[in-house]
Amino acid sequence: MKGITSNDFVSPDTMRDFNAFYQKLTQHQEGLYRLDDFFGMGEAWVAFRYEDVSVILKDPRFLSDRRKYSSPQKASPQNSSVNELLEWFKNMPNMLTVDPPDHTRLRRLVSKAFTPRMIEELRPRIQQIADELLDKVATRGKMELISDFAYPLPIIVISEMLGIPGHHQARFREWTHRLARAALNPGQESLVQGALQEFTDYIQSLISEKREHPGSDVISGLLQAYDEGDKLNENELLSTIWLLITAGHETTVNLIGNGTLALLQHPEQIRLLQEEPALMPAAVEELLRYAGPIMITSRVAVEDIEIHGTQIRKGEMVVVSLAGANMDASRFDGPEWLNITRQEIDHLAFGRGIHLCLGAPLARMEGQIAFSSLLRRFPNLRLDVNPEDLAYHYSTLRSLVSLPVRF
Repeated sequence: MKGITSNDFVSPDTMRDFNAFYQKLTQHQEGLYRLDDFFGMGEAWVAFRYEDVSVILKDPRFLSDRRKYSSPQKASPQNSSVNELLEWFKNMPNMLTVDPPDHTRLRRLVSKAFTPRMIEELRPRIQQIADELLDKVATRGKMELISDFAYPLPIIVISEMLGIPGHHQARFREWTHRLARAALNPGQESLVQGALQEFTDYIQSLISEKREHPGSDVISGLLQAYDEGDKLNENELLSTIWLLITAGHETTVNLIGNGTLALLQHPEQIRLLQEEPALMPAAVEELLRYAGPIMITSRVAVEDIEIHGTQIRKGEMVVVSLAGANMDASRFDGPEWLNITRQEIDHLAFGRGIHLCLGAPLARMEGQIAFSSLLRRFPNLRLDVNPEDLAYHYSTLRSLVSLPVRF
């Protein structure tokens, strides 16, 4: 579409006011449209309406694994940073980048740690972590919510689940941010290589340590499966641990950050939550819809497919806007408004189909505990900066650089 580029999907301006971007996206456009170039990888179709996004995510003819089907159009030579990351994923498959039967096998190995019963057993510990983090800042009267609360809460939780020492946690945010920034910028392949190498080296050292001193953690369980035979290979082991570390904290960090900001900008919703705490589960679902962290994902067609009159050819890429689907007025009444009593809760923030986020129950619980604890401990929570001065990262995730608050 004229006037829309791949950069618009990840720019700070879009993150600041996604509704304005979505209105531009949907103007005079009935369904999928053609994006001239997607970060140097060539042309791509873009799906942004709820029905289209839902259909594509569930349709087995749209795959996540680009190793099997590549676009017939050659990528631009300027996309070296993107190519570097894609090449790494090509050699390091995980649940996000492969399809059945490999996806089924890998998901089964990991899912044992994310059953509803296992997640529910974590509730007291997650509450304890939240309380301890808020205790540290209670006497200050203010905090930087991302670094003081939104980041440490999920990274402590996932690190304990995986068996990662606490003093190593600060490295993960640095690596994930460096990758997110560099991968979308042409000519940054050396930064991508460096971050990937450091991350991989760390995971390999962690694996060696776990072999010598196994525990009851998730990584030790994956290692046992690896050592027993052909359940997963070495690259799958490395990449799966990488995914669990990254996805296990980054999205929840931004759910807490974005969600807190959305609530502070809608004080009537905070009052409603304070009057009716039982609304918190519904509030988290609405915050996931309204301010969910994952903006886009992608699929590739394995055969010629028609979607609402649009012919998608075999090998062509489709960029799927989860955030766009969650703002579709044909599915949600008044989607531009935050409404924690909303009846339509069937959002797509966690995706859909076989790649539905495995950690969704954990993220929901962390969000419920985080928001409940914040509003209970600091009933007068408020922004400590003008909203227009808030900065967002240039990323496929809607992520605040910082969120100063007072209480």
